[in-house]
Amino acid sequence: MKVSTSTLSLTVADVDASRDFFRTHLGYEVAMADDGFCSLTREDAAVNIVLLRTGTEVLPSEQRNREAGGLIVALTVSDLGAQETRLRAAGAPITMPLREEPWGERLFQLTDPNGVVIQLVEWVVPAPGMEGNESVAPRVIAPSADDVTVSPNATMTGLASPSRGSAELSTWTVTMNASATGPEHSISREQIWTVTTGALEMTCDGRTEKVSAGQTLILPPDLVRQIHAPEHTEAHVSMRADGVASVPGTEGTRELPWAR
Repeated sequence: MKVSTSTLSLTVADVDASRDFFRTHLGYEVAMADDGFCSLTREDAAVNIVLLRTGTEVLPSEQRNREAGGLIVALTVSDLGAQETRLRAAGAPITMPLREEPWGERLFQLTDPNGVVIQLVEWVVPAPGMEGNESVAPRVIAPSADDVTVSPNATMTGLASPSRGSAELSTWTVTMNASATGPEHSISREQIWTVTTGALEMTCDGRTEKVSAGQTLILPPDLVRQIHAPEHTEAHVSMRADGVASVPGTEGTRELPWAR
């Protein structure tokens, strides 16, 4: 037997919604379509997707009204961190954030409008001679345009983070133009700021500390701070990777995209 193509058939209530989700977020194209039916394909995908509306007679009678559930569509990719960043920016519903399993699988999940779970996977290959060893081989990474976040007051360039291979810590650089001032906020984890160029003025509880090039500032967790750059300034920041931001007077927390 020779298998030329593999196809996964999913029974969903709204074929159009799943079709648009796979096209918009996962790069699939429509190969064929009709009322209650759509065939999706990608040139580089190991599996094609067929969407069938519930109640379609081609389905066995006992399954016609069952929707796809209890299964995961897993796609292996080579740029997992960049894909998570892209999908978050596009507003895709990421229902399991990026994580790494002890056996070398890095993954995150998103869920389409019909409840179909799609899992994007990247496998970390152990270095020669390290099979069965829980330690991880050293990794060299370099920032790209996808790792840069520009806000009205600063530019953050992500260096190490869980989406780029670290297990516990995140590090990034901050660049601020002269006279730029960030909003008041707090971070749930301790941060270490080292100014490499220029100077920063960090105001906390009405007290302002000036940190000049070559100096390091330790910021305790949950301390409300406001950062001002009296001149063009660059700094290196590090913290535990699970830190989130809070803004006084608002509810909830905010993730730091450059630290994920």
